[in-house]
Amino acid sequence: MTKGIMICGHGSRSNDAVEQFKILVDKITERMAPIPVDYGFLEFARPTINHGLDQLTQQADDILAVPGMLFAAGHAKNDIPSVLNMYQKNNPDINIRYGRELGIDLKLLDAACERITQSLQGKQALPLNKTLLMVVGRGASDPDANSNIFKIARMVGEAMGFGWIEIAYSGVTFPLVTPALQHATKLGFKRIVVFPYFLFSGILIDRIYQHTDAVAADFPDIEFIKAGYLNSHDKVVDAFLQRIAEIEQGENNMNCQLCKYREQFFGFENEVGLRQESHHHHVEGIGTDADNHTHEHHHEHGDHHHDGHGHHPYPHADHPLGPTTLKKEK
Repeated sequence: MTKGIMICGHGSRSNDAVEQFKILVDKITERMAPIPVDYGFLEFARPTINHGLDQLTQQADDILAVPGMLFAAGHAKNDIPSVLNMYQKNNPDINIRYGRELGIDLKLLDAACERITQSLQGKQALPLNKTLLMVVGRGASDPDANSNIFKIARMVGEAMGFGWIEIAYSGVTFPLVTPALQHATKLGFKRIVVFPYFLFSGILIDRIYQHTDAVAADFPDIEFIKAGYLNSHDKVVDAFLQRIAEIEQGENNMNCQLCKYREQFFGFENEVGLRQESHHHHVEGIGTDADNHTHEHHHEHGDHHHDGHGHHPYPHADHPLGPTTLKKEK
């Protein structure tokens, strides 16, 4: 069989985010040559994962598919596998092996420390132990994915020697950026570094920076510094190559001991053993071009009940420091 690499992205309505993802894929392609590499998005952008697979399978029939995502929540655990499984069912001569998310990786933590260090360059000298670090995650309906931000924040903050460490999320869960920053201002630090632990730009990054600016305007005595996200840092590329190697070596296991879909977990009992299916076919391939009124369907589906564009249910959606805050701002 001939090997090929498939990078499965989430997708974004932001053209900048889509272009940044393409740059990352180009770097992976260069490092993996002569093995063919292609990519596709789960939602809101083109090409779709199915289209990328169509292109790749013209050159390869043993596909190593990697989720282009930091953490394993519903997208990596259910949505992408559903798309891949359906594609393989419809193309039985193709073999698809699925890898794990980037996760907590020392290479990514090195990249995070470098991005934070870059944000401090040219600023007035102030010891890091006099500075508060706030790490902002995407936010998910999966407590396992959300908990990773705490560990990352602690490892980065402790490694660099920050005086205090806080966390926040851009959506879905709590605390959101605004209430988290408002809380942080009460801790007595004269400088707060806000670091989005994201791969790429997009609407959520814009939102994080906008909320940071809004809180900063209310606290002129505190310096707020907006650090850059990970982007296609060389260490990020290294992490992707390691995930690809893990597939080949048979070491591509996700953390299933803390997975709400596999083990009963307090507050998420009803989600054990849920059917694996993509909740994003209604927004597949739309969002970044003018011709976005139609999208591909590669499977049959019945009636589905969607929250927004189909995120998995979250039991704390009404938390006063969480998603309800965003609804009030609209």
